[in-house]
Amino acid sequence: MNAHRPRTPAAERTRRWFMNRSLLFGGAAAVATMTGCSAGSSDATNSTSRVAQSGMPSGGPGGAGGMGPGATEVKYADFKGVTTDGKVVDDLFSIHSTGVSTDAVVKAAQAFLDGLSAKVRRASVFDVDDDEWLAWSNVDGYEREGARMGDLTDKQRNLGYTLLGTALSAGGLTQTRNIMKLNAFLGDYNGGGKETLTEGHYYFTFMGTPSTTKPWGFQYEGHHVAINYFVLGDQVVMSPTFMGSEPTSATYNGEKITLFKPETKAGLAMLRSLTSAQRKKVISADEKGGTNMVAGAGQDNLKLAYQGLAASNLTSAQRQKLLDLVGVYVGYMDDGHAAVKMKEVEEHLDDTYFYWIGETKDSSAFYYRVHSPVVLIEYDAQSPLAYGEDAQMGGGGGAPSGQPSGIRSGQPTGMPNGRPGGGMGGTPSQQHIHTIIRTPNGGDYGVDLLKLHLETDH
Repeated sequence: MNAHRPRTPAAERTRRWFMNRSLLFGGAAAVATMTGCSAGSSDATNSTSRVAQSGMPSGGPGGAGGMGPGATEVKYADFKGVTTDGKVVDDLFSIHSTGVSTDAVVKAAQAFLDGLSAKVRRASVFDVDDDEWLAWSNVDGYEREGARMGDLTDKQRNLGYTLLGTALSAGGLTQTRNIMKLNAFLGDYNGGGKETLTEGHYYFTFMGTPSTTKPWGFQYEGHHVAINYFVLGDQVVMSPTFMGSEPTSATYNGEKITLFKPETKAGLAMLRSLTSAQRKKVISADEKGGTNMVAGAGQDNLKLAYQGLAASNLTSAQRQKLLDLVGVYVGYMDDGHAAVKMKEVEEHLDDTYFYWIGETKDSSAFYYRVHSPVVLIEYDAQSPLAYGEDAQMGGGGGAPSGQPSGIRSGQPTGMPNGRPGGGMGGTPSQQHIHTIIRTPNGGDYGVDLLKLHLETDH
C-alpha cells in the first residue's frame, strides 16, 4: 500500500459540487450529455445525435465530451471499459514481452518523485488500482489531486517535463506543451481563470511505484489534456488520452502555435479515399452538433455500438489510410510502444469501423470516429465556448474560465457565467477541437493487464 492520504470528504464534496453545479446550469440537456444517452435509454448507438441536439460544448456541463466524473463516475472495481453491448470481448490482451524497454520512463518517473517534497509526494502517490485513475476531467477548474506544475520549482518542473518527454514521442510532447500554452493564451484572451487558465495548472499523480517489474502508472491532467500511462514490465497502455484546445491556432509569447492539423488532415484523407457508395455508409444523416463526442471523461463503461463502414469492405489503399489515421493518435506515445500498439490495431483491422458526422471541406467543423475491439478514437470540432466572435456574442465568453456569480472563492470554476447563451450556441469550428483515444474492452488504464498480472503472479 502507498502512503497517500485518502481523499477527504470535503474534497469529494467539491468534486460532486462541480457536477451538481453543471446540472443546475444545464438541466435535462446536461443530464443527457453527461450520460451519453437520453433518459430511459441505455443504447449509446444513437447517443451522438441526442448529445448533439443539446448544443452544449463538452467543456461545459456534461461528461460525454470531457466534463469529468460525477453522477456517472465509475469505481475502479466496477470498471468494464467501452463495449459495444455491455459485454467485454475476452482474450484481446495478454502479458508478454514487447521488446521495448521501459527503463527510461521508470528512471524519469522515480527522479521526478524523488525531487518532490515529502508532503507533495505523499499527496501524489496512490495505489495502482485506485479510483483516482478514473477521476480525470477536461474542465479547467475541476478539483484535482497531485503535484501541480505551477507550484513546483524550475528543477522539479523540468523533471516532470523529462518524464513526459520519455513517455511521449517528440510530437506528443510538443502537442502537450502547446495545448498548455494555448490554455494560458485563453486566460489572457478572456481575462478569466487566473489560476486555472495558465501553463501551470496541470497535475501529476502516480499509481503504484515506478518499477521495471511491478505494475504502476502515472496520470498527467489539466484543461484539455489527460494522459493516462500504465506500465507493466515492458508493456505500456496510454489510454484514455484526451487532447483538445480552444483556440487551436494563436500566437502566444511571440510563438505561432497551430494544433490538430495532422488529425484533421488524416481524417479528411481517409474520408476522401472512399467511393460515393462507401461515403453513404460512413457519413451520418445527422447534422453536426455543438458537441458530438461520447467517450469523454466519466464514460469509462460506455456502451457504444459500431457505426459506419468496416475496414473489411475497404481496398488495401483505403485500409492504409485508416491505419495512417490511427497512427496519428497512437503516435502521441513513444515510438517503440506506438509500433507495438499499431501492430495490435492491425490485427483487428477488419473489425475497425470509420464513421463521420458533418461536412467534408478542409475548413468544415466535423466529427469522426474510428472504433474497433482494441481502439476507439474520436475527433470533434465543437462550438466556441470562450474564444471567438460566437463565444463573445453568446455571453461574454462563458465557460470555461468565468466563475459563476454567487460562488464563493475556492470553489471550482469552469461553468457558464449565468447570462443567456454563455458561449454555448455558436457555430462549431476547427478553433475548438476535442479528441480522445481509448482502448475498449477493459484495456483503458491497463486494467485488463493488471487483472491478468494478479491472476498469474499472485
